[in-house]
Amino acid sequence: MNDVYIKIVKILGEKVPLHNHINEDELFYILEGALEMEIENRPPFQMNKGDLYVVKRGVTHKVSSKEECHLMLIENKTALHTGNVTSEITKSIEEQN
Repeated sequence: MNDVYIKIVKILGEKVPLHNHINEDELFYILEGALEMEIENRPPFQMNKGDLYVVKRGVTHKVSSKEECHLMLIENKTALHTGNVTSEITKSIEEQN
């Protein structure tokens, strides 16, 4: 939609690396399950169905889940989903289309 991707995502385990987005905010909305959110220099917290959280640009973060979690993720089309960190789950912007 316009200049953002609205993604429906499944997360299981700890494959998402600690990363940040220098120029973009990122919105997480939990559809099913629970998500552990880690924000650098803060205690981790759990998000549950119906919870919404915006990670502000430049904030280093990581997400994980013990059981499959479904969420809606809204981010700019220019955002690399693992920031400037490359990992086994990293996909280019073209691959995300």
